[in-house]
Amino acid sequence: MKALQDVIGYHFRDEALLRNALTHSSYANEKGGCESNERLEFLGDSVLGFVTADYLYHEMKNQPEGELTKRRAAEVCEKSLHRFAKSISLGEYLLLGKGELHTGGRERPSILADAFESLIAAIYLDGGMEPARAFILRFLTGEEVTAEPMSDYKTMLQEIIQQNPEEHLDYVLVEECGPAHDRRFTVEVHLNSNVIGKGTGKSKKKAEQQAAKEALTLMGYRDDEA
Repeated sequence: MKALQDVIGYHFRDEALLRNALTHSSYANEKGGCESNERLEFLGDSVLGFVTADYLYHEMKNQPEGELTKRRAAEVCEKSLHRFAKSISLGEYLLLGKGELHTGGRERPSILADAFESLIAAIYLDGGMEPARAFILRFLTGEEVTAEPMSDYKTMLQEIIQQNPEEHLDYVLVEECGPAHDRRFTVEVHLNSNVIGKGTGKSKKKAEQQAAKEALTLMGYRDDEA
């Protein structure tokens, strides 16, 4: 558990809270005598929602309620929480039952997302709102907060390429570097076997978008042609 605390940048006074946050119901059911992280998940969901809403309210000052609601939903959805959990290798530290271990539980998005919320709650109960806020903001501020959605260069590129059915696009991760809390991904987009674009970002999704954007630029397309 010390390794995980080093990664997240928070050291618990009560490590039993951290152990509870990492305990999946499958492990608790098998072992008996210990509590799963489900109650912590419930609390962590509320802390995450509040911190995210507060952050977006102050960062997106000119946006109406509807835009704030959509952005908050995107930040706290399972897909985002799974990505956050993966960035700190949270799955490696989970206590899982034998069944979950044998069926890929350490990689399952729902388990990782729930554990991430449980970890937030554990930090909150151990140290209060400010450490919990600081932990959450590390992930929220890793993505650019903007009122405008990121251009979907991948879709643009796919629509162009699919006009020729024999052509095939593929996105290939070629590099992953940096500490666990600040990873950088580099992706190439291949047309058949040829590299037509390369991009780097704080997530594979962003790197793929940048690679597609470079490919479109080289092909002579601009953003306003989307």
